[in-house]
Amino acid sequence: MSSFNVRILDLHTPDEIRAEMEKVGASVPGMKIMMPKASFRVIKVEGLKFAAANIIKQEMLARGGEAVISRQVYSTKDVDSDVLLLGTERHYQDLLRKLRVQPFKSLGAIASEVEQALVRHAGKELGSLSIAGRAFDWGDRTYIMGVVNVTPDSFSGDGLGDDIEAALAQAERMIEEGADLIDVGGESTRPGSEPISIEEELGRVVPVIEALAQRADVPISIDTYRAEVAEEAVTAGAHLVNDVWGLRMEPEIAELAARHQVPLVLMHNRSRPKDAAQTARLGGRYLGVEYEDLMADVIRELRNSISLAVEAGVEREKIIVDPGIGFGKTVKQNLQLMAKLAELKVLGRPILLGPSRKSFIGYTLDLPLDERVEGTAAAVAVGIANGADIVRVHDVKQMVRVARMTDAMVRRGRD
Repeated sequence: MSSFNVRILDLHTPDEIRAEMEKVGASVPGMKIMMPKASFRVIKVEGLKFAAANIIKQEMLARGGEAVISRQVYSTKDVDSDVLLLGTERHYQDLLRKLRVQPFKSLGAIASEVEQALVRHAGKELGSLSIAGRAFDWGDRTYIMGVVNVTPDSFSGDGLGDDIEAALAQAERMIEEGADLIDVGGESTRPGSEPISIEEELGRVVPVIEALAQRADVPISIDTYRAEVAEEAVTAGAHLVNDVWGLRMEPEIAELAARHQVPLVLMHNRSRPKDAAQTARLGGRYLGVEYEDLMADVIRELRNSISLAVEAGVEREKIIVDPGIGFGKTVKQNLQLMAKLAELKVLGRPILLGPSRKSFIGYTLDLPLDERVEGTAAAVAVGIANGADIVRVHDVKQMVRVARMTDAMVRRGRD
């Protein structure tokens, strides 16, 4: 029997750490000193020159932290190296102060980027966003986006073709079940799907958005990568543009989002038809998709999309990012992305996650489309625990319950 009830505490936030210090009876001045020592972070900085990598390593070691660099740096001066930093918030505070007084401008720039990453990862830049008069307070709870597919060939099996009344009925049911937004799409994005003409896409989505704007009291999103479709949809009443190609297909979408002052979702996407494979029972998936480093590549490419949007005039506060579950990623890569989703917090923008009924669930559980609700629930719960702010789902009633329960444990459970 233990005499001292030794525990290893699972603490994730400064508030949790402070609460434990208060339980012990620490003084306020003491907590102020100790708090930065209690939050450990592993930070990776890519592609540093020989001199910068060496200086950062030595300065981090001098402050009691650790820094990992390529062994080639010690034998060859003309080599770049990534740097892996391991330390507490206090280590980073001291390191950044030292880097800023170094005579090399690059070290000051690195210090600024590391500091920015720490701030963004902590969620200090998120704030709130008003969409169609509704406040979305990021971090307060998880928001639910209901999916309305005005297509005959949706991967999820819920395509409504061009039946406007059916689409409206589905949207209204989702709103009654607790959807905070409705996402309307007119072209299937399943692996191996064939693109349709702009005219056909407009004919599917515009009538639904026009009618829904008159009858719904929640924000409406248009799911498209085409600037002309996005323009017509916003004119018809859409309040948000969900670009499934993150401005890589038609960068003009950023300009129209800026002009109409509507929020913009930027999704990561590496889909290529040649990588898609189909089975009759489980549907489409991607095979043989290569990433140098999955999370690094996804974050780098989303950063580029964010930069393009900001340069076009989109306010940073109106940008939402989506890692693109199922888009140009294998089953294994999707599972890895779900597990490492929290790394996207470094972008400093709300995270939208769309795992609903996706093939990575079907292939993991060996289940067809109509039996993936439990797998979707697990993905939604893990996604929320790892930082998702919005979940895009087909089964709204069930996922609202999953989100509320997960919020109670993950968000309010840590209060």
